[in-house]
Amino acid sequence: MAIKIEMLRCFTAVAQRGSLSEAADALGRTPSAVSMMLKQFEDHVGVALFETARKSRLTPVGELIFAEARREVSHFENTVSVIEGISRSELGYLRLAVTPSVASVILPSVVFEFLRKFPKVHIDIRDMDSAAVARELARERADIGIGTLSEIDGLPRIELFNDAFGVVCRKDHPLAENWDQLTWADMGDHILIANGLCKLITDPDFAPLLAKSRLMVPSSASLLGLVREGVGITVLPRLAVSGVQEDMVFLPLVDATARRSVHMVSQPKNALMPAAREFLKLVTKMKRDGRLLPGLEFQKS
Repeated sequence: MAIKIEMLRCFTAVAQRGSLSEAADALGRTPSAVSMMLKQFEDHVGVALFETARKSRLTPVGELIFAEARREVSHFENTVSVIEGISRSELGYLRLAVTPSVASVILPSVVFEFLRKFPKVHIDIRDMDSAAVARELARERADIGIGTLSEIDGLPRIELFNDAFGVVCRKDHPLAENWDQLTWADMGDHILIANGLCKLITDPDFAPLLAKSRLMVPSSASLLGLVREGVGITVLPRLAVSGVQEDMVFLPLVDATARRSVHMVSQPKNALMPAAREFLKLVTKMKRDGRLLPGLEFQKS
């Protein structure tokens, strides 16, 4: 008969308490059941573990076995605790790949609420452009991705919101003076700094402006740095500049029809750890309750 964890648990309980009845109470068993399990253990190891029938004192061999058994029981109980914690989403990890605007505007409130409920979950957040987010998801290096994402075979996708494109420039830029009637045509005499999201704009009047641009900057930090310096203007969705408008402005375009959609894509639910599934549920609930973008005006799907 192989040694079972219940044998070790019974043995350590009796050795620690020096009494079958007290050990039985601690284990929630009858004294006879504990005595039977203890006899099976002694029969298996082939030596007496206690000096007397009262089980109040260990033999020298019993002392050595007790040290090993106590260590193994403690390790087993810790393992069980971790497994149960993971299954209840109390432990585990979550890998997020998100675009910078999502990382700075959407995630703080979501992560704050998530960690209030699951404070021991380890979260790895990496911000990158949408193409990189899609690659991380396809290579299974991210559990959940949020950005401007097309459908990826086999991965669930939901739209969180969509926002309009507009001109981003310094507050002292000439376009900021009469912005309430701003059109694509008004941008023709100004230097346009293109970015990766420009490809989403299908408005016919924007195509000549993009073709004429001599600057292409995919990094949002570098892009806004150039705009801040007065090198030129750019076109971005409203959310992309919601947190950096101290010296810059977002100017809506009256003739713009293009919108940028932001989606949440995840690995199949049966491949996600419980913590990741709980994160999905939280984002979906906050979207439904209108708490995903508090204080910002966007069109919700």
